[in-house]
Amino acid sequence: MLLPLYQIDAFTDTIFTGNPAAVCPLTAWLPAETMQAIAAENNLAETAFFVPKSTVGEYEIRWFTPAVEVELCGHATLASAHVLLRHLHFQGEEITFHSKSGPLRVRRHPSGRLTLDFPSRPPHPLAELPDGLLAGLGATPVQVLAGPDLVALFNSEAEIRALQPNQAQLALVPYRAVIVTAPGSGEVDFVSRFFGPRVGVPEDPVTGSAHTTLIPYWAEKLGKTALHARQVSPRGGELWCELHGDRVLISGYAVTYLRGEIEVG
Repeated sequence: MLLPLYQIDAFTDTIFTGNPAAVCPLTAWLPAETMQAIAAENNLAETAFFVPKSTVGEYEIRWFTPAVEVELCGHATLASAHVLLRHLHFQGEEITFHSKSGPLRVRRHPSGRLTLDFPSRPPHPLAELPDGLLAGLGATPVQVLAGPDLVALFNSEAEIRALQPNQAQLALVPYRAVIVTAPGSGEVDFVSRFFGPRVGVPEDPVTGSAHTTLIPYWAEKLGKTALHARQVSPRGGELWCELHGDRVLISGYAVTYLRGEIEVG
């Protein structure tokens, strides 16, 4: 069985930067173990699979890291919308993906940016630090919050860039991942990095889902709802963000790196 496969660099307009995601359009769902095996073979942070629904412009979507299926992924959703718009001749301005995290909408803008409409997932204070965090980061944050992921706050972008985490220790932290974040140095409102060894992603280059937690935090902290963010991983990427009630809008670009077919079975 031959299946189409695309590799897209998300949250960037420049090839070899941003976050690479594999996208595999399907006409019907494959067994979960087959999709997991494809994701492991791709060995990217996420591989997205989507299947069309009966309503035009609506799809079901699932995401797999090399190790597990996840409930929400931003960059691979952005990449999936890019595939539909750029390669599969989708003609509308808005796509709806149905997922384990509810409906996720992606809107195309004349500028070429794509905007994700995702749930807001604000963090809350954490009473005590979990095992592995300080040893894993090799640095002490000024505050630690918890959402779907753990959020470690630092004072400066320089501290975030300088971190050289111990991935084995971070894998002991009982959260999907550890996000580190700090105010931006002037060009952007805030910066971040994302470490997820527990789910098979040592460092994710640009993480849309992390911003469902970062946007509500920084919007309150900075007193503004429109935010410009940068993830300062080695590949790096930019996100234009907005807090919109109980939703967050996350915008970015995407570019195609690879088009091909995979042979399964």
